[in-house]
Amino acid sequence: MREIANPNGAGISSAKVRSMAYAIRTAFIVLLVCSLHAIVSAKGLSESWRPLFNGRDLTGWTCEPGAWIVEPDGVLAAVGPGDLITNERFGDFQLDLEFKLAKLANSGVFIRIDDPGDIVQTGIEVQLCDSFGKSQPQTFDCGAIFDCLAPSKNMVKPPSEWNRLRVEARGPWILVEMNGERIIEMDLRLWTEPGKNPDGDTNKFEKAYKDMAREGHIALQYHGQPVWYRNLRVKPLGAAQPRAAEEGEISRFVADR
Repeated sequence: MREIANPNGAGISSAKVRSMAYAIRTAFIVLLVCSLHAIVSAKGLSESWRPLFNGRDLTGWTCEPGAWIVEPDGVLAAVGPGDLITNERFGDFQLDLEFKLAKLANSGVFIRIDDPGDIVQTGIEVQLCDSFGKSQPQTFDCGAIFDCLAPSKNMVKPPSEWNRLRVEARGPWILVEMNGERIIEMDLRLWTEPGKNPDGDTNKFEKAYKDMAREGHIALQYHGQPVWYRNLRVKPLGAAQPRAAEEGEISRFVADR
């Protein structure tokens, strides 16, 4: 067996060298795996579901005084006038909630609102309204991306029944599920012109949806009729983590209503 000389004159066998190299490689791999586990664990914590509404008061939200109330059973109710908007901004995320509509009611969930003073033109609206029973939903029916993309199915329940809504915003993709059914798969990159949808129909928006902000506030709309929400929660995705609004941003929202 060949020996490797060292400065002290004693020989080290090649087998021992290989054994030492193996031990070093093993220690390095263990250290790498532990580091990756720590990174994944930290990422998992940052991406866990968390309540968006605490069921007790409007902490974390802004609206006109008295426009939204928390009922004794922890349900969020709109009495108007005015919308309810988060203080935080969100980029890529999943939003999960339940909503209930009065007969002929109209509401909406806005996401990625860039300017709280103009939620219609700077946010993306998932339309919520009483369109129960309609066989061919359009861009103004429940579950639509308002005025842009109709839901594939009409999944809203009759008035006064609770519905479950899940919205996912991930880069240019907006996905919507209602009552367990995927009804919207929207690629914002296809909306290349202001005021125009990919199929040639017009919409009311001044900016092409491909250019809409990729992060912003979340809002619940009051449109003059009773609507209720509960069990709101949000799950930030990836590196686009929520951030606080800039100084004066929310106060401008209230002032502009």
